[in-house]
Amino acid sequence: MTDELVTTLGPLLAAEASAEAHASGDEPDDLEQAVWLRLLERLPTQGPPADPQRWVRRAVRSEARRGRRRTRTEQPYATEPADDGAAGPEQRLLASARRHELSAAVRRLPGRCPDLMAALFSPEGLTYREIAGELGISQGGLGPERSRCLGCLRRLLTAEVAAR
Repeated sequence: MTDELVTTLGPLLAAEASAEAHASGDEPDDLEQAVWLRLLERLPTQGPPADPQRWVRRAVRSEARRGRRRTRTEQPYATEPADDGAAGPEQRLLASARRHELSAAVRRLPGRCPDLMAALFSPEGLTYREIAGELGISQGGLGPERSRCLGCLRRLLTAEVAAR
């Protein structure tokens, strides 16, 4: 395809695609791309069109009709297709290993941190008031204690990752 052909047909193609896109349900850029592709496929066997402007108009309308047919025949899925989002065996194994490493690191924390982290990660979803009562900590001291414990956990895990 010559630069001259692209230069002369570009504005016409853009205008035609813009005019036909709304009715076809396609984007103007998609129509343009389809027509350029059609022209590139044509060039090796038939060469450039004898009347390029007329060919562009017809190609755009043809692609727009194709888009309308596709819009009429395509139906959205009632439910999501085959991918149910469930993790495969490899992902489950890796997640289990990460949970195990995290649990082991929490157990190595100093002082009351292991009990505090266990209470915070509890599946019962304990409130701060319940955790404070269970651990014998004032409710106001729970936040700073949690921050210290998370800092210790972060340093512990960072050191382990760096050691590997």
